[in-house]
Amino acid sequence: MKRYGVLLLLVALLSIAFTGYAQEGEPIKIAAGYGITGGMSSLDEPGSNGAMLAADEINAAGGVLGRPLELIVRDSQTEPDTTAQIARQFIEEDQVVAGMGFNDSDSALAFAPIFQEAGIPFITAGATSPRLPDQIGDFMFLAPFGDNTQAAVAAEYSFENFGDTAYLLINEGSEFTRLLAGFFKARFEELGGTIVLQDSYELDATDFSAQITRVRALAEQPAFYFVSALPQDIGPVARQMRDAGLTNPIVSGDGADTPLLLEVGGDAANDVYFTTHALMNAELGTERVQAFIAAYNEAYGRDPENAFAALGYDAVYLLADAIERAGSTDAEAIQQALMETEGFAGVTGTVSYAEGSRVPQKAVTMIHVMDEQFTLAGEFVPESVPSPDTE
Repeated sequence: MKRYGVLLLLVALLSIAFTGYAQEGEPIKIAAGYGITGGMSSLDEPGSNGAMLAADEINAAGGVLGRPLELIVRDSQTEPDTTAQIARQFIEEDQVVAGMGFNDSDSALAFAPIFQEAGIPFITAGATSPRLPDQIGDFMFLAPFGDNTQAAVAAEYSFENFGDTAYLLINEGSEFTRLLAGFFKARFEELGGTIVLQDSYELDATDFSAQITRVRALAEQPAFYFVSALPQDIGPVARQMRDAGLTNPIVSGDGADTPLLLEVGGDAANDVYFTTHALMNAELGTERVQAFIAAYNEAYGRDPENAFAALGYDAVYLLADAIERAGSTDAEAIQQALMETEGFAGVTGTVSYAEGSRVPQKAVTMIHVMDEQFTLAGEFVPESVPSPDTE
């Protein structure tokens, strides 16, 4: 990797109180689990790149507790069995003191219980199910907002800007897409909106003609289409819907924050709106976003592919900050420091864990695809958020 010319600016912006003296002693080993290959690769490869960038910066600034940070990256191949296997490898072979990674709830559910059983803290970089901490246990933390928060923003924005009728299409094969759809429906109907038709498809579907035929048969088209999709789905769905003459806005969650949307969808992606964690744009982004883009570009020769690169970066800094404040690599001390996190300023927003919660409340970015470019529709805090238990 290249050296990072904006290193000092980034460290100052993130306000991380890492010690500046020379690194001594054994490395502090941190697990980074990602689906670098397989179905989540368009999110997880950028995420792992962001995580490695953060580790390099931290070490260049003196490490953590005066010791080098060793980020160990393993590829889960987006397979549940492999995901569980690498979790055990991190613990038994690598002897990590904490872990981070993954951008989908299914992977987190396969991975994090093994860390929980071992009493080792784990921060998911981008899995957004707000149920995860309660499902897994007290060593489980989220770096992003929950799906109930982004779904509420999608519902409120769409109701105000598009209208009070929606078509709901759900990938039934994923925890993330099922929860996102349920939270969206709950908030949209609470606002007075109507789901005129709800339909679904299987995890590996590539042909959506049956679903499109049913929505085209409606006597009147809804104001917009909410598609609860995974990264590999959203481009083909948008392409096929537009080719069938469905021209109203398509709205989705952060699964649409992938280069595949434009690579597969092309001009069919225009007037797709999706919620995500930050707009990776060197001109329109915040000062932290701009600095991150510059560092990522210097390291990898390209701009960040999506906000999941920044989430991986933030998650490593969040762990490093907790270890520094704990003054120890003891797992329970790190866990306690994470619980006490307040006002951690990252690229994707500020992280604070309210008492009794391990899901941060963060603003949500809405992206509008226009002229085959991701543009900023706005940043929002929802007026009302469905309970994590909402079905």
